Amino acid sequence: MAGAIEYKTLRQMRAMREAALIVDDIHCALRESVCVGMTTAEADDIAARVLKAAGARSNFLGYYDYPANICTSINEVIVHGIPDERALEAGDIVSFDCGAVKGGWHGDSCFTMVLPSDNPGDAELIAARERLSQVTEQAMWAGIAAMAWGRRVGDIGAAIDDYVTATAPDLDIVLDYTGHGIGTSMHQDPDVLNYRARGRTFGRTPRLKPGMVLCIEPMLTRGKQDNRVLDDDWTVVTNDGSDACHWECQVALHEDGIWVLNRRDGGARELAAFGVTPAPIG
Repeated sequence: MAGAIEYKTLRQMRAMREAALIVDDIHCALRESVCVGMTTAEADDIAARVLKAAGARSNFLGYYDYPANICTSINEVIVHGIPDERALEAGDIVSFDCGAVKGGWHGDSCFTMVLPSDNPGDAELIAARERLSQVTEQAMWAGIAAMAWGRRVGDIGAAIDDYVTATAPDLDIVLDYTGHGIGTSMHQDPDVLNYRARGRTFGRTPRLKPGMVLCIEPMLTRGKQDNRVLDDDWTVVTNDGSDACHWECQVALHEDGIWVLNRRDGGARELAAFGVTPAPIG
């Protein structure tokens, strides 16, 4: 139902965590296997094997006819890149957005990696792409931390915006794509903006309340964030051809605090830098 937020019990959050950790297993398998020369279709096959072994399925495959298990977004692709026979090249920046359904509950998260190169001529480009990934990831953690202390969903986007503005004002935040609620379906209310909503355009965002589970997923570019969708109706690219990056985590809010469902430590290591200690869901 549009406008309705699905609030979860602790028991339901624990069930969701199973799906979220399957996604983390996909990420781990990709980190171990992805290399120069591998095709993104082969990366998709890796995800399919992890899902099958876990008794889960991809929530991406078949979603509005999406044709693959994961999204693989390379260089100028912001989001929703479709795996194919393209071979990864040295220095590429690639975002792997992955999902799983287990027991009717959805998991969804994304990480980015920059492929190494032995060519000294690639060093400057790789450094710039690694910086883009690091800032995007840390902006995500700033947003996650805000879920622990914020009053409204909009505080998450404000924290992301403030982090990027303070640490990397040369990077641009993608405005057209947002985070979201998640639960018995992959995309639910509320929308989670990745920027500070100024003025009255968006009104007051919903209050942060125990029972919410949100996907927090900033996307940044090295050039302008303006973008377009390619003819496949999925792949989103920057208009100026600049690099893009995407990180995402799935976070539960309960009476005692927050817990990052797709991290086995609940996000403790990364959240420590923001003065937040996650609270287990049992």
